Order: sequence, then C-alpha cells, then structure tokens
Amino acid sequence: MKKPALFLLASLVAACASTPTVSTDSDPQGEFARYRTFRWIQPPQDVSPLLRQRIVEGVNSQLVARGWSESADADVAIAAHVATQQRQDVDTFYNGPAYAGWGWRGPWAVGTVGTSVRTYEVGTLVVDLFDTRTRQAVWRGTAKGTIPSSQERLNEGVHAGIVEMFRQLPAGR
Repeated sequence: MKKPALFLLASLVAACASTPTVSTDSDPQGEFARYRTFRWIQPPQDVSPLLRQRIVEGVNSQLVARGWSESADADVAIAAHVATQQRQDVDTFYNGPAYAGWGWRGPWAVGTVGTSVRTYEVGTLVVDLFDTRTRQAVWRGTAKGTIPSSQERLNEGVHAGIVEMFRQLPAGR
C-alpha cells in the first residue's frame, strides 16, 4: 500500500472515531443521597435550538432514570456549556528514501515528499450540578470529541457522551 493511501485510510479511521472522551469530577461532601429533584439554571447557549433541546432532554432523561424529577424548588441546579475549537493535523509522508547519500554539494535525497493538512473541529460539552441549598458545585461532567459533519452522528455522539457522563454520577451513599 502506498503511503498516500495509508494516510487517507488513517484519516478516515480517525474521522470515524466519534465516541467522546468523558471525564467527571464530584465533591466528596456532596449529599447525593438526598438529591431527588433538579432544575435548569442555564441550558447550553451558542448552539442550535435543536441541539440545545437534545442536550436538555438527554440530561433530563438520565436524571429521571435515576429517580429524580424536575421541580421549581429543586435540590440541584444544572448549568451546561458547549465550546468548540478548530484543530489541525499536519502529516508529512515520503515516497522513497528521504536521504540517499552525501555528495560534494552535501546530502541528497531521492523520492518525493508530500504534506497533508486536515482541519477539524473539537466540541466540548460541560454539565455542572450545584446544590441549591449550599450553592456549591457538587459535580461536573465533560464530554469532548471531534464534531462529525453528519448531524445524525453528532446527535449520536452527544447522546453517548451524556449517557457516559451520568453513568459516572455518584449514587446516594
């Protein structure tokens, strides 16, 4: 397999890896056993209304599945943020030896050199939970991944990130 074809294959495999990387952090003093209700104080901004709706519904469904319910007088307040950033991968490939010897004019090379630049966008979803009684942060979930060009794959990635985030939410002690 020629090196340009190998690079193209590697790029396609990297583009298909849309599963977000998830991390969470929680306050060890958080009273997760007493939390049963939630309310939104800040849904994600600067995203499409449909994506905002999907994020809110995804978070709500994860909390409801844990036995929580939405309430104006809630135990936990939720804030979510979305950030995006452009990144670039620069790959250089050689077809033939890069260095072939030393001549009277210095080193010489045989073969061709090619460089490919791939620009892509990385998105991060951050969900924070605050204890409404103490007004302190008690939990943060973060999902980060490459934003796919397909809306369907974006929705799948957001859903997968939210599910994994809340899988790591501490249970009541």
